[in-house]
Amino acid sequence: MKRIFIVVLLTNLIASDFLFAQERERTPIGGRPDIKGDLFLDFGFNTLNNKPDELRTNFLPSRTFNIYYQTEIKIGEATGFTFNPGIGVGTDKMAFRNDRTLFNNPTIGPESSRLLAIRDVYGDNISISTNNVSLNYLDIPLEFRYHFRKSNYNKSMRIALGGKVGYLMNAQTKIEFTDENGLTRKIKDRQSYGVNPLRYGVYTRMGFPGFNIWGYYGLNTVFQNNRGPFNTEATQLSFGVSFALF
Repeated sequence: MKRIFIVVLLTNLIASDFLFAQERERTPIGGRPDIKGDLFLDFGFNTLNNKPDELRTNFLPSRTFNIYYQTEIKIGEATGFTFNPGIGVGTDKMAFRNDRTLFNNPTIGPESSRLLAIRDVYGDNISISTNNVSLNYLDIPLEFRYHFRKSNYNKSMRIALGGKVGYLMNAQTKIEFTDENGLTRKIKDRQSYGVNPLRYGVYTRMGFPGFNIWGYYGLNTVFQNNRGPFNTEATQLSFGVSFALF
């Protein structure tokens, strides 16, 4: 239900700007349509900072995907500065090494997790093909941008500094394995795992209107105090590239 609400909200925001822009001039064929604001698709990788060795992750499967719509508020005339608030959905996947993943910690309670080897839970004679933890957030990014070409922000190189606050919509582990009899099992377990319900951090973005590189540093811990594996105080670190559809 939450996902449906988010999709509807984003669709309404984008549609309203699109209808408003129908009378405005478009850029030449092959360029970006001249619609107010940006719809960013972020692709990247994430890891945990300040973590014990046991929580090391595999790089390539630990991916980040964000979709954000941000509008533009000019700060003065031809100053090069804008304020860009937005809203969107962020998804971070973590794939822990040595075929381990999160399971509930019964000694603490339902909102907790510990890291266990999958074979210790489902048996030694299995072949594991999928193993990740997925965290899905409703994010509110807020950033200040500086446009180097003050006469035309839409065609200017830019750099942005900002922060975002996110609300955890759900956390889920996904495991797929084949046992010794050739039976393939797919297991999805959705629970909080002791993950902080809110996240906040700072980020930077640099590039051109259609393409950017970005990085995010979390300022609070991924897991609630004494509820994550090994009582970790790890924070999030992610980076990647983004494409603006308009």
